[in-house]
Amino acid sequence: MGYSQSTISGEILDEKGENLSGATVIVSKDTTGTILAYGISNGKGEFKVNLKLEIDSLFLKVSYIGYSTWEQKIQNTDQQLEIALSPSSEALKEVLVETKIIDQQGDTISYSVAAFKDQKDRVIADVLKKMPGIEILPGGQIEYQGQPIQKYYIEGLDLLEGRYSLANNNISADDVSKVQILENHQPVKLLDSLEFSERASLNIKLKKDVTVSGSAELGTGFSPLLWKAKVTPMIFTKKNQAIVTYQANNTGREVSREIRDFSISDFGREEFNSSKSDWLSIGQLARPPFAQERWLDNNVHLGSANYLIRLEKEVDLKTNISYLNDAQHQIGKSQTRFFTPTDTIELVENTHNDLFINTLQTNFIFEKNTDDNYLKNELEISGFWDSQRGNIDTGNSRIHQRLSNPFSVIRNKLRLLKPVGKQLVTFRSNTGYTEANQNLQVQPGQYEALLNNGINYAEMEQAVKATTFFSDNTAGFTKKIKAITISPEVGVSVKNQSLGSRLRIFDQNETQILDGDFQNNLDFLTSRFYTTSRFVYENNYWNIRLTTPLNLRSFTIEDTSLNKSQSLDRLTFEPSFYIKNKFSAFWETSISANFSNNFGDLDQVYFGFILNNYRNLQRYNSPLPEIFNQNYSWQLRFRNPLKSLFANLSYSFGKTKRNLIYSNRIGENAATIFEALEKENYTDAHRLGIKASKYFSKLNTTLSLGSSFIISNREQLLNDNLVDVENQNLAFKFDLESEVTHWLSASYSGNLSFLKTSLEAREFNEIRTQQHELDLFFYLADNQYFSVDSEYYFNNISKANRNNYFLNVNYQYTFKDSGIDLKASWNNVLNTDEFVRVFNTDFSYVQSTYRLRPSQVLVSMKFSF
Repeated sequence: MGYSQSTISGEILDEKGENLSGATVIVSKDTTGTILAYGISNGKGEFKVNLKLEIDSLFLKVSYIGYSTWEQKIQNTDQQLEIALSPSSEALKEVLVETKIIDQQGDTISYSVAAFKDQKDRVIADVLKKMPGIEILPGGQIEYQGQPIQKYYIEGLDLLEGRYSLANNNISADDVSKVQILENHQPVKLLDSLEFSERASLNIKLKKDVTVSGSAELGTGFSPLLWKAKVTPMIFTKKNQAIVTYQANNTGREVSREIRDFSISDFGREEFNSSKSDWLSIGQLARPPFAQERWLDNNVHLGSANYLIRLEKEVDLKTNISYLNDAQHQIGKSQTRFFTPTDTIELVENTHNDLFINTLQTNFIFEKNTDDNYLKNELEISGFWDSQRGNIDTGNSRIHQRLSNPFSVIRNKLRLLKPVGKQLVTFRSNTGYTEANQNLQVQPGQYEALLNNGINYAEMEQAVKATTFFSDNTAGFTKKIKAITISPEVGVSVKNQSLGSRLRIFDQNETQILDGDFQNNLDFLTSRFYTTSRFVYENNYWNIRLTTPLNLRSFTIEDTSLNKSQSLDRLTFEPSFYIKNKFSAFWETSISANFSNNFGDLDQVYFGFILNNYRNLQRYNSPLPEIFNQNYSWQLRFRNPLKSLFANLSYSFGKTKRNLIYSNRIGENAATIFEALEKENYTDAHRLGIKASKYFSKLNTTLSLGSSFIISNREQLLNDNLVDVENQNLAFKFDLESEVTHWLSASYSGNLSFLKTSLEAREFNEIRTQQHELDLFFYLADNQYFSVDSEYYFNNISKANRNNYFLNVNYQYTFKDSGIDLKASWNNVLNTDEFVRVFNTDFSYVQSTYRLRPSQVLVSMKFSF
């Protein structure tokens, strides 16, 4: 039997014939059957429900508070209904009218900001983290139902292009009426009926059509002398949007998070990464897993200007410019235990580092996104002028390091879609250039046996210059044939990279430039000709996509200084498949599979040794890496906005085949020589995850639970012994946001983690960690509160400092007439002076001890304008 497609629509009226907004429409098989679909009437009383079922009749139920429920059996055909509800004849002791907290119309879920906001909340990020189904990760990235959001709109406009933390942390919650989640959102209007999207986007709905606002904050404190300043003017109209900010502090707040880019590429699979790459580094400490204000010793300045102007209907011009200047100071200790098949090697490093960050990032974007035309051109120009210096005391020696690691990039991305006849012609271009010119100096010199005939020497210097030119251009068309959209395209890409490196050693006023295996003068040319066909099928219940890329790749590598060369040609087929089924109004499931071939980039093909850091000398000197990946995933999602309940369960499996295995030869002082050897090897990884969140309106509480289990197996070559390495990681997460009473609210977050590593038959101690955060807010009056922030961390490996406790207290008073917040904070009340973090790698345990900021008092004044 074929499926019967039907659309049931209409309007809902009261006894006077006036429209009823917010009435609930539920469609089921019968009076007791499972809900098949549902809808809610809009402001005009209209509703619309789409169905695709192989049954002849349906049961329709319409309800509205204060009115009798309307129920009727109807035929499964297209029909327009006019439904009149009668006032309920039941005698009610009390009638309670509640504002809708979460509403759904079609693929749009709307959260009422007023319902989730309490007295302490100032910016929209404070409210977002309470909304079920939405999660803000520690770095600022927003996820919905466990997946990163695709776009962050403000009144339907994408001002910040992925750098949305700037808006999230500065837009006043009082200016926002709703937060909307746009499920299955297709950002390109021309593709809306041709290609589905499985990702969600987020839209901020403001209360006013014209919002001119901003905030400013000034603060000072001790000890030492503390200061912070921030001013962020903003304007949002239908044709202009702007966010400008200047922020500076030495209180430990890492403001660079506000310009972090969370963009999801709309270009497809990109083989050119313009992110900053560092060939060289100094020894650093692993970052603690809690707020930077506890440990970061900084002096930072950030300026950012972001402006969007709507030139005409659906045509935007955007400019995003940011400059960051940051000086950071690190003091701490790391204890690393390296495991080999026959031995265990211990290394203790007392670290004292100074990091200097100077970054200028600019983006200029022109975008036309109409129903009959799409054009987006993005020009990116960025420069990084970073430097670092550090001292490490291993107990046996003191090592001084100096690093200069500048990096620059220019890139232009263009995407064009235009109807020609009955098909849609598409063109994409991605062209860019990067350059890194970096230098590392280490005193005294290392690797004496390898570099200087076993004789100690004063200093070594590694210099690296690397450039990349890349261009990828694609043309194709999109055409819909009945229910299937077909999108064939052809393309060509070329990437030309060069690497020059030299290693010098200094001793007694003599300089020696090492030749032979300690230099590189390499050219790496990659070209790819490809054709891709994409097939898409979509209806109300099924989304299916099949992509069939065929790639002809060519690689040429030549090093003139070492007189070595390679060439390789490969024809690869890399299909991907995705299918989603929405089998009820609340449930959907999806599966996906993809196959990909990856080949080594410049940083994986050089023949001569490079000193990456003071104890890591690395080269590949091997055939070009060839990596074949298989990835499979399954996901089950449930979301019921009417019940404020969201949940998802996922499983994924990945298998990787490599032609090279990497050898780590670890010396007695933990100095490592890294090389690649030709040997086929495999890596398997399984991941199981579950998340659920629920808002309890009567308790004003949002509860979130999550768990994940990851197990991976791979082969590793350690000190010339081939071993199987297995890692297991089991984690649990618990979050609670609750307005307990009118005078008390609480926020709790708990994390438990269990990590286990084994080499062949050797099993090492399981690493168990706990992290608990509890914040209590006591509302002394409607304009003042007192809060206590507490944190507890535990690990079972450290012999000392297994337990870490932190406590902050705050008092805030708001002047009602002016809206000025006056806040006093006493941070690290217990004066906890260090923190110990333990984690593992494939063949080591690392225990990092960080020196923390001392007990400090800070007074600040914040106001909106």
